[in-house]
Amino acid sequence: MIAIIDYDAGNIKSVEKALKYLGEDAVITRDREEILSADKVILPGVGAFGDAMYNLKKYGLDEVLREVAKRQIPLLGICLGLQLLFERSDETPGVEGLGILKGEILRIPDCPGLKIPHMGWNSLKLQNDGRLFKDLPEEPYVYFVHSYYLKATDESIVKATTEYSTHIHASVEQGNVFACQFHPEKSSDTGLQILKNFVEL
Repeated sequence: MIAIIDYDAGNIKSVEKALKYLGEDAVITRDREEILSADKVILPGVGAFGDAMYNLKKYGLDEVLREVAKRQIPLLGICLGLQLLFERSDETPGVEGLGILKGEILRIPDCPGLKIPHMGWNSLKLQNDGRLFKDLPEEPYVYFVHSYYLKATDESIVKATTEYSTHIHASVEQGNVFACQFHPEKSSDTGLQILKNFVEL
């Protein structure tokens, strides 16, 4: 069973739909025991960093997610879910992230001719043998919607990058913790393969 963390953030239903399409048993939940007994856990998210951290704390899910990481249950953060796994974000100064991974979330710099938020398809440059990208071409196209991006402290955990106004760490993997800045559930067959790779870990 795959637990999708419910903390009142968007895009949860589309993640559930993609997993069901793959034939997976997925449940949207904020129940501690249900989450900790799951085979895999997904932290999706659309919205503001500070509001999301407030909700995670309100439901006690910040501690549950740290416990998931500690127990080595495979955990996948998607979009805002990736950002929350790190220490801080320019979007909400003074609000601490989950701190499960080391790094910070920065605002995409303004660049003539490029719109922010970054919305649309970009190719990834794969590196460091990420398990999420098994059986995918070298530069897969995926769908992004974001105004902030990850700069991980340790480059060795970065498994995919992309370029949009700046160099973006688009996917990371450290032990049982995985994360994507892009939306696999909205990235067509490529995204389904990424989700399939996660559920087959």
